[in-house]
Amino acid sequence: MFNQENEPIMKKSIILVVVGLIGLVIVGSIGWYLASPLFIDNVVDEDFPVQQASLAQVPQTSLDQMEAELGDRLSFKLPKAEQLAEMPEDELKQMETEIMAASAEMPDKVMDDSMPAEAAADDPVVIGQGQFKDADSFHQGSGSATIYQLPDGSHVLRFEDFMATNGPDLHVILTSHPAPTSHADIMDNYIDLGSLKGNIGNQNYEIPADVDVSQYQSVVIYCMPFHVVFATATLGS
Repeated sequence: MFNQENEPIMKKSIILVVVGLIGLVIVGSIGWYLASPLFIDNVVDEDFPVQQASLAQVPQTSLDQMEAELGDRLSFKLPKAEQLAEMPEDELKQMETEIMAASAEMPDKVMDDSMPAEAAADDPVVIGQGQFKDADSFHQGSGSATIYQLPDGSHVLRFEDFMATNGPDLHVILTSHPAPTSHADIMDNYIDLGSLKGNIGNQNYEIPADVDVSQYQSVVIYCMPFHVVFATATLGS
């Protein structure tokens, strides 16, 4: 029979059991919090921070350039810009993947320009120069970029011992940003000096007479279709 004298002891035992269980839950939770990182993977899948354009946004002039450079390496003929704008996303992605793969296999194009003839009458003046550096582990560049003022007052950008990863429709860009890494950095204030003549070798690029060269702090090798920086050279005095 139930003994009323044992009731306080039973209540105390129940309280102790409950307190013990609560303690175990707390200790277990803390232990799990501290130990779980050791054996649970934390998976991250972030997009690459470069603002890469969709193939559907590439202008027709760049499509024509890519067709000329990559046509024999692609399993398809590049559609016109208006056709690309109406294509499903999965088809566009498949085309983009093949284009980038073909770009990686483009042969080197070697140039060997001499200094402009106007420099023969007098020594050119160095306005700014810098060394090319890689944009990332895949898009690489080396060599020097120098802006000269020639005796007639004109300016020329010259690459020497230059080498860069080849790619589709690469352009030479002057930008006011000192160390651009993205489309947004470049577009703030820039001038396009035209298509890259070759991804290897010495070469010259005329700078229009109405351009104030003091506004520009770096040279960029830039993929126009996909808005990707291949190499940069910060210009110093």
